[in-house]
Amino acid sequence: MEGVSREIRLVARPRGFPDEDLFEVAETSIPDPGDGQVLVRNAFFSVDPYMRPRMNDVRSYVAPFTLGEAMTGGAVGRVAASRDERFAAGDWVLHYLGWREWALSDGAALRRLDPEAAPVSTALGVLGMPGFTAWYGLFALGRPQEGETVLVSGAAGAVGSAAGQMAAIAGCRVIGSAGSAEKLAWLRELGFDGVFDYREQSPREALAELAPDGVDIYFDNVGGDHLEAAIGALRTYGRVVACGSISRYNDAEPSPGPRNMFLVVTKRLRIEGFIIRDHYERFGEFVTEASEWVRDGRLRYRETVVEGIENAPKAFLGLLRGENIGKMLVKVGPDE
Repeated sequence: MEGVSREIRLVARPRGFPDEDLFEVAETSIPDPGDGQVLVRNAFFSVDPYMRPRMNDVRSYVAPFTLGEAMTGGAVGRVAASRDERFAAGDWVLHYLGWREWALSDGAALRRLDPEAAPVSTALGVLGMPGFTAWYGLFALGRPQEGETVLVSGAAGAVGSAAGQMAAIAGCRVIGSAGSAEKLAWLRELGFDGVFDYREQSPREALAELAPDGVDIYFDNVGGDHLEAAIGALRTYGRVVACGSISRYNDAEPSPGPRNMFLVVTKRLRIEGFIIRDHYERFGEFVTEASEWVRDGRLRYRETVVEGIENAPKAFLGLLRGENIGKMLVKVGPDE
């Protein structure tokens, strides 16, 4: 196919907080699909916190980005041409070749979407990996019981906002932390019972006011002082769902851990981490349940959309600074 596709490449490793000089916009020719291949015109791709550790040259549960090559991540787009009988031109699909305008797939990781059921962008947010992360972490690991108190950090993000609303659906009292007055207002709209701005009040002080009798579950997206405060506030047999530690992802040197870990023993706490890619056998169950919640208004969502692939690095760094409300997306093509 004639034409040019743009993509974002990582050209250097960060130390501390990244800057835009670590990325470059590169042009490539739009390829023609070969046997078994599918050409997709991307509409949206996702920027996510887990991508920050992938910028380091350290192997973890997912390989680091390769310098000089296009970055990858979740994306939705429309099939432009196909030589795979499972997909036809015009199909909407989810795949993991984001950070580019056009993607050539071997079809192995493509999932067809129904644009009539929900906006295609939700496959990257509330009905995609972030929503599934919230659902699995809360219900499989947190195991909320009606009447319990749940604390969610990073509560205005894609995962946190979903986790808090799901805890409310389970009949729990929900407390959320976020970093601006606008975010707190949105959390109140969503039905959070208590909220605080961690930039204005320490988590320890906030929990003393909002949960004087303690909390039962802490859904941790932040780590750092939030985790220490939560350990102090958790009741006996409390649970920590360890989802992420975005407050530590840009540290140039390791930071000390919580100073009150002895309470894990005395309170008989359970701290369990998880990687959502290990649990996709339950994705269908999640989508069925969450789609119903979205339709009936019990699970609401917001999207922060940045236009243009050239602005993808800015969107990603904005995510790390907490500038988004809900899911952060980059729009790189038509989504009719």
